[in-house]
Amino acid sequence: MKVRHLELAVLLVTFTTLGMAGSVKTSFRGEISDTQCAMNVHSLNRSHEEMIEKKTMGTDAASCARACVQRGGEWVLRSGDDVYRLKNPEGMEDYAGQKVQITGTLDTKTNTIDNVNIELAPNSKRTAH
Repeated sequence: MKVRHLELAVLLVTFTTLGMAGSVKTSFRGEISDTQCAMNVHSLNRSHEEMIEKKTMGTDAASCARACVQRGGEWVLRSGDDVYRLKNPEGMEDYAGQKVQITGTLDTKTNTIDNVNIELAPNSKRTAH
């Protein structure tokens, strides 16, 4: 009977640890972008460059991202080849086109960050919008 209780205790600790693994806050760095450009909806190179060059969506990364979001896109964090959706998009317009560091929890099934904090990445300067 004691062995059975020990097995149950080990299983309980294992499941508790696994459950907490998805709730560990992590820092992510990248650029606040939009789904249209970052996910190749209208950009072939996953950036704002094409749209800026064509002068169809803005004059820089920030104005392009804002225009795309106004047209139905969503705010995302683009970090190299990785694109993360943001669970809490409020206030992202202020960081459009900026290099940032976001702290939050990643849902690996949806590639969504439950962001709890955002700040400019070190050595980044805020641009006016």
